[in-house]
Amino acid sequence: QVQLVESGGGLVQPGGSLRLSCAASKSIFVNNAMGWYRQAPGKQRELVASISSGSITTNYATSVKGRFTISRDNSKNTLFLQMNSLKPEDTAVYYCNRALVPVGVSISSSGYWGQGTQVTVSS
Repeated sequence: QVQLVESGGGLVQPGGSLRLSCAASKSIFVNNAMGWYRQAPGKQRELVASISSGSITTNYATSVKGRFTISRDNSKNTLFLQMNSLKPEDTAVYYCNRALVPVGVSISSSGYWGQGTQVTVSS
């Protein structure tokens, strides 16, 4: 069964931190590069961070580099995103999925996606 379940979002003040989690089914997670995407209101869904299957390689969009850290636990089919120094422009719904495009590139929302987790950065 294909499954992606994101969690950990919420309301945070500028400069704050959040840690997102994604529980994925084996068919999506195992041996695949994974990524975190985000979609702000009125904008396309964009890949902001990716990680190779063995965690050797990570890539970040310019907008989040130095503030976000992606990681994975292959024993639990779980993906993480540690977000620090959050800014109002990070406000979006965050989704996990296979890394289907290069970081910084937008992707269609068609196909299978989880429900996402809302991150709101506001004072």
